[in-house]
Amino acid sequence: MDLSSVAVGLITAGGTLGGVMFNEFASQKRERRADQQRMQERDERAQQARRDLYARLNATARAYRVAGRDAVRATERGEDVESAVLDAAKEAWAEEYSQAQMALSKDVLEVTSALNRALGVGYTLAKQLPISLSPDATYSRANAWFGGPLSDGVYLLRVILRHDLGVEVQPDFERSRTRGLTVLDSERRSLEHQLDAEQARASRSA
Repeated sequence: MDLSSVAVGLITAGGTLGGVMFNEFASQKRERRADQQRMQERDERAQQARRDLYARLNATARAYRVAGRDAVRATERGEDVESAVLDAAKEAWAEEYSQAQMALSKDVLEVTSALNRALGVGYTLAKQLPISLSPDATYSRANAWFGGPLSDGVYLLRVILRHDLGVEVQPDFERSRTRGLTVLDSERRSLEHQLDAEQARASRSA
């Protein structure tokens, strides 16, 4: 075997090995690119699912508050109240809130849970109006609740959802969130104490 034959053999073998290595490298590169694309698509689906959940939370919270407020105003005017509307709004919110509990971050869940309790108090107010012993004071308190703290609570939910999605990031957000949450919880507890006290008086006089 002469040197030229050896050289040709080495070149051929090197070319074959190089081709194999190149093909392997190209294959790995394609796989990495495909993995990255799959991860990106998965992240986009997760983000879209979160946006959809947040949109439903916001919509059902608003609808629940509005249904309660409308029930209060209708009762105050002496009109027949379609309790099915309020009950349906309550159920729709409860369904979204139940799902959200498994998906929300701690900060968002804290606000959502506080609003859930506040909406529940509003529901109680609306339901108790027809049997109130002091209608004028009860109507005034109910209107103040739906138009004040509860309205602010629904707004706070929308703000934190938009912040969490990165739609509207506020530099002093944490301070505003804490302040809004504290006020909502304080007002809700105060109203609950009033309702409990009234119920106790009514039970004693019965």
